[in-house]
Amino acid sequence: MSLRFLLPFSACLLAAASSFSQSSITYQQPPKAIADLLEAPPTPLVLVSPEAKGTPRTLLIEQPGGLLTIADLAQPELRLAGRRFNPRTNGPSRLPYIVALTFKALPAGKDVAVTGLPAHPHIVFAQWSPDAHRVAFVVITGANPGAGLSLWTADASTGHASRVPGVALNGVFGDPCSWMPDSRSLLCVTVPSARGPAPERSEVPTGPAVQQNLGRVTPARTYEDLLKDPEDERFFDYYATGQVRVISLTGASKAVDKPAVIASAEPSPDGRYALLEEIHHPYSYELPDENFPRRTVVVNLRTGAEQQLSDLPLADNIPIATDAVPAGPRDYEWRSDSPATVAWVEAGDGGDPRKPAPVRDRVYLLDAPFTSAPRLLAELPMRLAGSEFPVRSAGIEWGNAHLALVGEREWDHRRRVIAALDPSAATPQLTILYQGSSENRYQDPGRPVLIGNASGHAVLDLTADGTGIYFSSPGASREGDRPFIAVMNATTGKEEQIWRSAAPFYEVSEAVIDPAKSLLLLRRESQEQPPNYFLRDAAGQLTQVTQFPNPYGDTPLPKKQILRYKRADGLDLSANLYLPPGYKPSDGPLPTLVEAYPVEYKSRSAAGQITGSPYQFPRFSWAGPVFFVTQGYAVLENAAIPIVGEGDAQPNDTYVEQLVAGAKAAIDEGVSLGVVDRNRVAVMGHSYGAFMTANLLAHSDLFKAGIARSGAYNRTLTPFGFQNEERTYWQAPDVYFKMSPFSYADKIKAPILLIHGEADNNQGTFPIQSERFYDALKGHGATVRLVFLPLEAHGYAARESLLHMLWEMNNWLNTYVKNPPPAPAPGQ
Repeated sequence: MSLRFLLPFSACLLAAASSFSQSSITYQQPPKAIADLLEAPPTPLVLVSPEAKGTPRTLLIEQPGGLLTIADLAQPELRLAGRRFNPRTNGPSRLPYIVALTFKALPAGKDVAVTGLPAHPHIVFAQWSPDAHRVAFVVITGANPGAGLSLWTADASTGHASRVPGVALNGVFGDPCSWMPDSRSLLCVTVPSARGPAPERSEVPTGPAVQQNLGRVTPARTYEDLLKDPEDERFFDYYATGQVRVISLTGASKAVDKPAVIASAEPSPDGRYALLEEIHHPYSYELPDENFPRRTVVVNLRTGAEQQLSDLPLADNIPIATDAVPAGPRDYEWRSDSPATVAWVEAGDGGDPRKPAPVRDRVYLLDAPFTSAPRLLAELPMRLAGSEFPVRSAGIEWGNAHLALVGEREWDHRRRVIAALDPSAATPQLTILYQGSSENRYQDPGRPVLIGNASGHAVLDLTADGTGIYFSSPGASREGDRPFIAVMNATTGKEEQIWRSAAPFYEVSEAVIDPAKSLLLLRRESQEQPPNYFLRDAAGQLTQVTQFPNPYGDTPLPKKQILRYKRADGLDLSANLYLPPGYKPSDGPLPTLVEAYPVEYKSRSAAGQITGSPYQFPRFSWAGPVFFVTQGYAVLENAAIPIVGEGDAQPNDTYVEQLVAGAKAAIDEGVSLGVVDRNRVAVMGHSYGAFMTANLLAHSDLFKAGIARSGAYNRTLTPFGFQNEERTYWQAPDVYFKMSPFSYADKIKAPILLIHGEADNNQGTFPIQSERFYDALKGHGATVRLVFLPLEAHGYAARESLLHMLWEMNNWLNTYVKNPPPAPAPGQ
């Protein structure tokens, strides 16, 4: 596999920076110090078993497989209706996988390795059974013969794993299985047994692909991987069609309803019904499958009788607004604390948040056998939180017959509400427990802690007397994030913290193991100690549960220092400073790399809040800049670049001015500390951060060079909104023009490295954005290099790609920042 790029790298050719050429090279390696950090083994993941009578709480420890390879990405892949899947396996493509499983009973059980697995397994979608005796998971087999998704289970006491025979799963829409409440069977979407051979692509077209719109208003943002013609529709139907089955652990199964394009299938808490969402024609060539016509039915698993709840048309007229949703019923789900009750929500404003309306959303309930009129549960003055389209989550957390939590949100003013209600009341009333700004992290009460009930459905974790709800919060503060667990009074909303992370450690609660004893399972780390899991009792006594080693061995690691400083207009800002291990003030100012990602705010006070913790163990994400401390750079990571628009002002109206002011403030702070060499600073960003990078080079002389990865540079190509901008190009043409670095390509003089995944799947960041920006830059004599990474999506994944990306970045920084060429003489 070769890399297509422009302006090949070598010291002799870089001396002639104005030259133009194109070539192909093989994948390159960065310096060993960078490669070693990237390739360090990932820290294991932990999945805690549900509470079950007579069964100890147990950890499922999952060992991730590490970086994918370019061979993984080169597996067959279809990109249809906004999805990417492997036709050979009938499952998701590019999916990170687990390679080993271990059980560990709390508090001090021995590690029990899972045995009986195939060699070199690729494990995904692990989930505990409701009785906590077993874990079900899916094994991906990518090579023929035997390619596909198989269903496996493992016994938590013995660690023995076995394959459920005769099952070929369909994972085009994600996790294909859910445990039934009896813990002896699962409800799964499978490949239909009579599906027949796969369709073949015809080399000869049968006619043109035609789209039309007859006077309807149907705006849409830009999407990748869409259907393009009737042949694409045939392929999507073939691979996405599934047969729902109830499958016992012995492999015996029973079909549920007929084969269809099944987007989701969930069993009722009592195990008597299945809630199915089916996608059907007519499809769209402008929208992903989340917007396709959708039929929702309840099927009686004993009799096969079907009750249709709704059949919704193509959702192609949703307004361009963050709080916009489709008209009609949406977000069907089981009420998790009731035997068989369906809940859903319907917009009271037709789905358009710009219309005045006293009721934005209504929540309804319908009990089995689903033939009576639905019952109105709540009328909400704001949109139900979590139900932003196309996310299908109803935003309600169920507790018991007399308690449920409802979340509301309103984007324009960044408002958030948490309310309680009694689902059993004749006329349920909302009791507001919390209301405030969704931007104000310092006052965030957190999110309710959920636990699996006896049926395996998630419900609120309540105190023994039912009057308190456990909440988990990131615990943002002026000292950085200090996560906490609190109990919120279900009547007054008052919170009482029962535990909070304290310096010099960063701790996160993974589960409330025993509420009566305030026994918590914590993930604990520090700047020197890698993450591990501990039990903490009410007295604060810690018992270590896992012994995960330092993934970087004895390699010296940089320490994070949170800087606090002000923008020129007085706005509080922050950044994470990393210096090379062993750096001394006498070493003087260093060449510096600044990384950032702009965020829009409606409040100056919220924009100035600290994010992150100074006490976390350093972890080197492929997307981050911290690798370059190994090469002698100071790194300002996550430098705050808030874009604020208070009151009626829109943040993006002064985007460029605030962008430059924020970047200048970060550099000034580093210079004042004596660690940043003002004359040797580069800026980098990914996605919207790449857009920022190009704009900073276009509108300032702060930086010697820039690195922009997978960005969008011409906003006229995203005319129906981008990021959090809700205005269209035709409503705010000046904003679109001024925010587009493409408009100012003739002003960019600093060298810029453009990197893009050839298979970018993100809204708006199509590869053509980098191609056209490169053309504009070279047409004006800029020093620019364009690198396309084969097969990579918006987030890069393959080991070879990531190592090469870091090689490109390191060479660019060394050439134009650490050892910049002399400025040309006047007139040259």
